[in-house]
Amino acid sequence: MSLTDPATVDDGVDPLTTGFSASYAGVMAFIAVAHEGSFSRAADRLGIGRSAVSRSVQKLEGQLGVRLFLRTTRSTSLTREGELFHDGCRPGVDRILQALEEMRDLRDGPPRGHLRVSATHGFGRKVIAPLLSAFRAHFPDVTLELQLEERPLDLAADRIDVAFRDGVLEDSEVIAKHLIPMQLLVCAAPDYVVRHGLPATVGELAAHACISQRQANGRLQPWEFRVEGRPLSVEPASALVFNDADLALQAVLQGQGLAQLPNYQVRAALDAGLAVSCLDQYAADDRGHYLCYLSRRQLPKRIRAFIDFITSEVRALDLDVVTHWESVQQASAPARDVDAGAWQWTPLVPDRQQCASARGPTAAVAACLASSHAPATGVPSSTPGART
Repeated sequence: MSLTDPATVDDGVDPLTTGFSASYAGVMAFIAVAHEGSFSRAADRLGIGRSAVSRSVQKLEGQLGVRLFLRTTRSTSLTREGELFHDGCRPGVDRILQALEEMRDLRDGPPRGHLRVSATHGFGRKVIAPLLSAFRAHFPDVTLELQLEERPLDLAADRIDVAFRDGVLEDSEVIAKHLIPMQLLVCAAPDYVVRHGLPATVGELAAHACISQRQANGRLQPWEFRVEGRPLSVEPASALVFNDADLALQAVLQGQGLAQLPNYQVRAALDAGLAVSCLDQYAADDRGHYLCYLSRRQLPKRIRAFIDFITSEVRALDLDVVTHWESVQQASAPARDVDAGAWQWTPLVPDRQQCASARGPTAAVAACLASSHAPATGVPSSTPGART
C-alpha cells in the first residue's frame, strides 16, 4: 500500500508527519527487533521494556498500514513488506548511528575535525600563522584553514569557527575574548631621526613625512591617540599610502617617514634597533586584539582546544611594547629648554662599542647619531623633537 494512498491520508494530513516522534521510535524499535530476532532481546539492547518496544512497532505498523513481523510464541520473523521496509531503512539508520558515534567521539575523544579561522592580514601573518604548526603538533587530528580578511565577517554565514578582530569591538552577537591590548605606535627608522628628528606632540606630525594605510572600505586609516584623557583621531597629510601594513613598515625601515603601526608589526624591528617609536605617551588605550566565536554552549573540543592554546601562546609573546620600553624611555626622556625653545637629548650609550651591545630604541638612535658624527653630548638643535 502506498504511503500516499488516500486510505492512509485523513483530510490531506500525512500520519507520518503528524506522528514523527512515534515513527522514529517505531523505526528504531523495528530495526532492533529485526536485528535481534526477538522483542525481548531488542528491548534489552534499547534499554527499554518489552512492552514499549511492542507498542512502538504496533504504532509504526498502523501508520504504514502493513504488517512488518510474523509473530509466534517461538519466533519473530519479517514479513515480505517488513523485509522491503528494512532494506530501505537500514542505510539511513546506519548513517544516523554513525553520526551519533562520531559526536560521542568528538565529545569524549581527543580534539579532531576541521577548523576554519579568520584573521586580519597583519595579525594573522605575524602572530597566528607562526603558532599553527605548534598547535598541529599538539592536536594532529585537527585540520586548519586560515583565511586572511580585512572585511567584516559574519561568522555564521561565512562558516568561521574562530575569528581574530582588532580595534574597538562593537559586535554584540559574538563572544569576544580579549587577548592583549592593541598598541598603535608611531615609528621611524634611526636614519630618519637623524635627518628629521621626531615629533614631540601629535600636532608636530604635520611637519613630518607620514606613511598612511588605506582600509578595505577605501578610506584612509586615521591615526588614533589619547590626549589629555580623550580619544583623538587625526589624518595627517600622507607622503605615502599603502593598503598593506607590511609595505608601510618596509617604507619606515627605509627611512621614508613615520607610520602608526600595531605593536606586533614593529616589535621585531624595535628589538633589532631598526626602528624607534615616539608619542608613546599619547598611545590610545581603548583598543585590543580579540578572539571571537559564536557560542559557549556545547563548544566542540577542537574549538575549545584552539582557543585555550592560542590564548596562552599569544599572551606569552610579550607584545606589550610600550611597557617594555617604558624604563628606557623614561631614562632617556628629553629635557625641554624653555628659553632656547629646543629639545636636547643625552644618549644613554656614549660610544660605538656600547651601541653595538645595547638593546632598544635609545641605542638605535645613539648608534645612528654616532655614525653621523653627532656630538656625544646630545642631539644638535638642528634636529628638533628628537626623542626615543
